[in-house]
Amino acid sequence: MKKLNIFFLSDNFPPERNAAATRVSERGVYWVEAGHELTVLTSAPNAPEGKIYSGYKNKWFQKEQFFGIKVFRVKTFITANEGFVLRILDFLSYMVMSFVAGLFLVRAKHDFIISTSPQFFTAISAWALAKVKRKPFIFELGDLWPESIRAVGAMKSSWVLDQIEKVELFLYRQSTAVIALTDDFKANLIHRGISAEKIFVVKNGVDLRRHKPEPKDVEILRELDIEQKFVVSYIGTMGAAHDLIRVVKAAKALQDEGDKKVAFLFVGAGAELQLIKSFANENSLKNVVFVAPQSKERIGLYWNLSDVALVHLKDSETFRSVIPSKMFEAMGYGKPIVMVAPHGEASDILKKTMTGWHLGDYDEQSFVRILKRLSNDPDEVAQVGKASLESSKLFTRERQANEFIAALLSVK
Repeated sequence: MKKLNIFFLSDNFPPERNAAATRVSERGVYWVEAGHELTVLTSAPNAPEGKIYSGYKNKWFQKEQFFGIKVFRVKTFITANEGFVLRILDFLSYMVMSFVAGLFLVRAKHDFIISTSPQFFTAISAWALAKVKRKPFIFELGDLWPESIRAVGAMKSSWVLDQIEKVELFLYRQSTAVIALTDDFKANLIHRGISAEKIFVVKNGVDLRRHKPEPKDVEILRELDIEQKFVVSYIGTMGAAHDLIRVVKAAKALQDEGDKKVAFLFVGAGAELQLIKSFANENSLKNVVFVAPQSKERIGLYWNLSDVALVHLKDSETFRSVIPSKMFEAMGYGKPIVMVAPHGEASDILKKTMTGWHLGDYDEQSFVRILKRLSNDPDEVAQVGKASLESSKLFTRERQANEFIAALLSVK
């Protein structure tokens, strides 16, 4: 197999912990191990809180190595992952700075310039660099943006969003290829006039070398005061797309019924964190625990505390096409999944692999009932957990890395 030299633009990269940072880095390590070269151009780590991580500075230019990946960081406008206008300024600053830096960093040896979404300002920079440097431009489609902006209500339909959508379609058309994370994303693009021949589907996955089941850490259970509890965990970004206020309302309903067995564990940060924290405090919820975002080295401790993993998305047609990456991580840890989401590709995977329970009706009482039932049926939970762990072998990060390279080679 030909060895490729890839130049990759991603606004997020470790030690950030969001889906894009994890996907780009874990997959990239497999590329490097296979003999490919990878350069990532990113920003100073700050997401989602908008605070520079310890050991880093928001400098004009920084260089480091990450498990064989060459990483360059540029200075950007820093803000928390909330507030539409400030976030757009953040995205625009990365677009400009990555383009300027890329003019000096992209070499003749690079075979491809690739960008990843959700936000596509990164793709604008990659497209412009590809034009100047005469390289193939690959658009990795991680989310349908700006459609998702409408879905979460961050911005109402307007002339501005219409113009942004025109730019989105322009970038798809200008790309040498689009690598989509879901079949529904591909169908969406075809419906909007993008050639099917240039769209490849490479679904997300989990790095089984990093994510694996271990016994519960008794000390952490004791520290969080959830010993002897049936732990329902939500681990990851807490944004508008996840509608987690419904989860803490279910926690209140359980507490009001006198349930003392189920505990909800939230690990992470995001735009909706303060909202759900305030609800929990105002209602004196004893069955809800919040834990700050954890490093990749420690996040497994909290996955392994879980009895079931919660995947929750807002009730919107847009999210039918989304496959949350956390469902694959849950599989890696052998955790059964309770999914509250629109019927779509993610729920189809859940049903096909028999790795959990899907609630598509968004009925609070149905949600409460299934959690109470599972908390009293350890055998069913254990059986589905085994199916979940076995299914993780179908969705490995290594498989994703290989399929991505195969797609690149087919268009080279």
